[in-house]
Amino acid sequence: MASATTAPDTAQDDGVLSHRQIVTILIGLMMGMFLAALDQTIVATSIRTIADDLHGLSAQAWVTTAYLITSTIVTPLYGKLSDMYGRKQFFLLAISLFTIGSMLCTLSTSIGMLAGFRAVQGLGAGGLFSLSLAIIGDIVPPRERAKYQGYFLAVFGTSSVLGPVIGGFFAGQSSILGVTGWRWVFLVNVPIAIAALFVVQTTLHLRHRRNDHRIDWWGAVTLSVALVPLLIVAEQGRDWGWASGRSITMYAIGAVGIVAFLLVERAMKEEALIPLRLFGNRTVAVASIGSIFIGMGMFGGLAALPLYLQIVKGASPTEAGLLLLPLTLGIMTGSIFSGQMISRTGRYRRYPIIGAALLTAALFAFHYVGADTPLWQTMTIMVFFGIGLGFNFQPLTLAVQNAVSPRDIGVATSSATFTRQIGGTLGTAVFLSILFSTVGDNISKAYQTATGTASFQQAAASATGATKQFLTGLQGGGSSMSGSLNDTSFLANLDPTIAHPFLEGFSTSMQTVFFVATFVLLAAFVVALFLPHVELRGGSPQSERMATERSDAEAAAATERREAEPALVGATPQDASVLATDGVHPTNGSNGSNGSNGHADDALSSARVHIEDPTLFADQSGLEPVVETTSGGRHEATAEEMAALARTRDDAEASRPGRHRAEPGEQL
Repeated sequence: MASATTAPDTAQDDGVLSHRQIVTILIGLMMGMFLAALDQTIVATSIRTIADDLHGLSAQAWVTTAYLITSTIVTPLYGKLSDMYGRKQFFLLAISLFTIGSMLCTLSTSIGMLAGFRAVQGLGAGGLFSLSLAIIGDIVPPRERAKYQGYFLAVFGTSSVLGPVIGGFFAGQSSILGVTGWRWVFLVNVPIAIAALFVVQTTLHLRHRRNDHRIDWWGAVTLSVALVPLLIVAEQGRDWGWASGRSITMYAIGAVGIVAFLLVERAMKEEALIPLRLFGNRTVAVASIGSIFIGMGMFGGLAALPLYLQIVKGASPTEAGLLLLPLTLGIMTGSIFSGQMISRTGRYRRYPIIGAALLTAALFAFHYVGADTPLWQTMTIMVFFGIGLGFNFQPLTLAVQNAVSPRDIGVATSSATFTRQIGGTLGTAVFLSILFSTVGDNISKAYQTATGTASFQQAAASATGATKQFLTGLQGGGSSMSGSLNDTSFLANLDPTIAHPFLEGFSTSMQTVFFVATFVLLAAFVVALFLPHVELRGGSPQSERMATERSDAEAAAATERREAEPALVGATPQDASVLATDGVHPTNGSNGSNGSNGHADDALSSARVHIEDPTLFADQSGLEPVVETTSGGRHEATAEEMAALARTRDDAEASRPGRHRAEPGEQL
């Protein structure tokens, strides 16, 4: 018998959220992501001032390395654990850890202490990026998701501009409200984090069925063994020497860790930290490889461009941040446009391909940027570079989320973020290594060429003060260039004619970096061509999970009912009379024991049981409505008997004589 169910009266009950609900949740998620994105740029701008104040200039790289190590390692952990136990509590944990780390950083009295507290910050930052994207992946259908994820890239782009501006402002202040200026670089995170905690706690309500699996602790340990030495050598290798004993030791430990991690993940199978079966999916595999190349190009470009603006163009950190506005505009334009078009057409494959082509072309164009290139030309290239980034980030994430089952959204999203971070770390290490390993020779060659020009000779002859002192240092054939690169502030005090060869040499090294990066992005373009198009799902993973849970619950309830219902096989006339209890005696029709129906006989049990409601028993057992004759046999029910039978059930109507099951809509 069909039973009516009351439809849920709120969108939240079936997992489908309104636009207003999504935007409210989105505000809290963007605040969390803004914290992590802003912190990366704001600290990079003020780190030299911080290191000088803490007397740790030579060890400042560890402040970045510690943050990078912890944030990278915990990213897949957040994804896996949130799939098992739910997103909200882990997102709140990430915000809390980041806030605690920020407050501790303001109390640092040494560069080592600051590095340790930055590691605490990294524990939170690793979850802010991946969980923000995973939560949106949970609550928004794939076709609509692209336009919401575009807002996250807008946040990322905004932070890349605001970070240098805010960092430069705080670093330039000796004291604000009695607190050293640079300490506000970390303290400014606290009110934003508190607001994010409040918004997320009050607006984010996700239903989650807990999945009790083993936690892959050995996977986490071996991943740490693999990543920590490799990340350290990526940051420190330029100073140590890439072929030094310490670097080789790090390579060896990292290689052992990678092998151990793969073995552990294969043994853990479905409970692995990063299930290897995911990479058997073509979409996930292609997107992961593409993310590594995109990350290399993006972070390499973002690391090189501010150096060009500050050293070659003489911009302050704050001015450099403002000069990067075209890049931010490009990121926002690319992400929002691609998001809207994906939402309308349901097709995403073309955007990573176009984006990779734009990135390749933009980096090749940067290869021609020199010391005398007008800023408007450089800023125009930035726009296209930003559009290329906007076309890649969210479509690749969307492709991965759409290609996996809803239960794997967290681990798939964190894997995409993880591969991008690995690519970014590798790109920053490689490109900055190329830059600083070639810049000394290029500057020396530029000065050797310039000394033969009349303008340079005239400026050198009339040099005084800082310019004369610098020219004296050049007498060693440029051997002092590496020392000059540790602090380029002296360039502002040099005669422009004398300083120009330095800028030309630096630009030449930048051109080499961009030329190499062009081939990296060309590889990304080739990889993007292999990205398959998978039809975007119509429902959100949350609504799909809830529908599955309801279906499972209904199936379980039906199974319980069937197990609880007695079946009667081979019943005697006396047993049959029990079925007629509270029933109706026939007034017409055939009778006799041989009139029994085969369907009824097959469903009867050998046990003699008492049936309280024979009509309900017949319906739940799949029997046709039957009535008992005076002699105990069965027969075809007449219209009058059907009417009488309907007195004990409200879904049958005596509209058709003869025995039949009541159909939906048949009411007495």
